[in-house]
Amino acid sequence: MDHRRLGLVLHPTRDVSPVVDTIVDWAGRQGVALAVRAEDRHRVPPGVEALPPGALAAACDALISIGGDGTMLGALRSAVADPKPVLGVHLGKLGFLVEVQAPELPGALDRLAAGDFTVETHSCLACDVCGDNIVAFNDVALVRRPGQGFVAATLAVDGQQYGYYRCDALVVSTPMGSTAYSYAAGGPLVSPATQAVVVTPSAPMAGISRSVVLSPGEAVRLELRPDSAPAVVEMDGMVIREAATEGELHIRYRRDAGLVVRLDARRYQERNQLKLSLLDLPLLPEQLRELLPENLRRQLDRRDLPPPR
Repeated sequence: MDHRRLGLVLHPTRDVSPVVDTIVDWAGRQGVALAVRAEDRHRVPPGVEALPPGALAAACDALISIGGDGTMLGALRSAVADPKPVLGVHLGKLGFLVEVQAPELPGALDRLAAGDFTVETHSCLACDVCGDNIVAFNDVALVRRPGQGFVAATLAVDGQQYGYYRCDALVVSTPMGSTAYSYAAGGPLVSPATQAVVVTPSAPMAGISRSVVLSPGEAVRLELRPDSAPAVVEMDGMVIREAATEGELHIRYRRDAGLVVRLDARRYQERNQLKLSLLDLPLLPEQLRELLPENLRRQLDRRDLPPPR
């Protein structure tokens, strides 16, 4: 695949300059143009083109997400109208979606330019939230505000009433999102090869108390009940509506809405299986590191170093 212009999607607060410098040096040698969103212009060298909001994905052949899973999800959402391959460079703490560590970046860029990769397709949830259209690649959630009662909502599937919830939060997730908020709420892990919508209550007090798994063709409607406390609406972990006291969420599953670059799909899956197993251990990351042999700790320390300039 011939990538003549790559778009950079930057973590909003982390220092991404070492990774950006590596990409700029590589692009200069390869004759590849780089672009970034206008609001990030001050964070990149002068040779990187700044594009208006919403124009980055449409103007580029592929995107490079520099950050963690949240940054990657933002890159996918930005390209949902015209999906482009997204390569994720990991700067976060855990990360289930990004694949490339910073020291691996030069080789990953060479493979991206050579077309030596596979594309992993991801679904999203297309949502009408009280008249506003949004998309979520992980989940959409109704969340209670602390000290103000519980979320009370009814669930309808294809227009038929299914039941009601009274809980701390109500999470609707994709298979990819099943490892995130839904999993923390006690929901099932769903294979990314499966097409499904998972509805999971967190800390249910009454009504439906277990996860409901629906087919991708079924339309989901959540409606706040009159006795519900004010509910915050979250999309992929970001607040999009504060303290809603009434209204409906209409949710439909959308296939092939995002394209993720995979360089070594098997190693990526093995890493994620290990990360999931570590989530259930009652140990802090630094405690786990101390359990490793000295040679492995040194390897991890080298991986944590920024890429060479």
